[in-house]
Amino acid sequence: MTQSDQRYARASIILHWAMLALLVGVYACIELRELYPRGSDPREALKTWHFMLGLTVFALVWIRMAARLFGKTPPIMPAAPKWQRLVADIVELALYILMFILPLLGWVTLSAEGDPIPFFGLELPALVAPNESLAERTEDLHKTLGTAGYYLIALHALAALYHHYVRRDNTLRRMMLSRGRTEPEPRLR
Repeated sequence: MTQSDQRYARASIILHWAMLALLVGVYACIELRELYPRGSDPREALKTWHFMLGLTVFALVWIRMAARLFGKTPPIMPAAPKWQRLVADIVELALYILMFILPLLGWVTLSAEGDPIPFFGLELPALVAPNESLAERTEDLHKTLGTAGYYLIALHALAALYHHYVRRDNTLRRMMLSRGRTEPEPRLR
């Protein structure tokens, strides 16, 4: 196999790491807002950035999903056991679902609260009419799923490190940009 057959496409790799950076920003904004008193300018700015970055994740996940569906997936070498591939597929699916659902829940919550939906100088349309009960339910679900996201992201990262340092396969290297030199082929056991 050539080096290009052992990695995801460059655009997919860049999109993967860009979305990680966005997710770090989304989570950081919502956590850091707690450092400021309610109604303060920094707290409100962090909430606004949380909304905008979350909606950016929502926009990019569509592109990421298309790249995933229509692009090639380089094989893991040496091949992982079937149970590991199954767990990886389930976690990946859960991450994609969260990247779709969490921004939508945030958008519905803001809409149901009657608040503007900011997006980098634009105001997006409300998805639902103001409804306090709906806002409470969707906000609770958004928070619960957001917490689950911490665990899924951590599991995904730990699995990549496990594959890289313990199994010594190419799982992590498939998602790294090439530095222009060829790497030795992984040894088959």
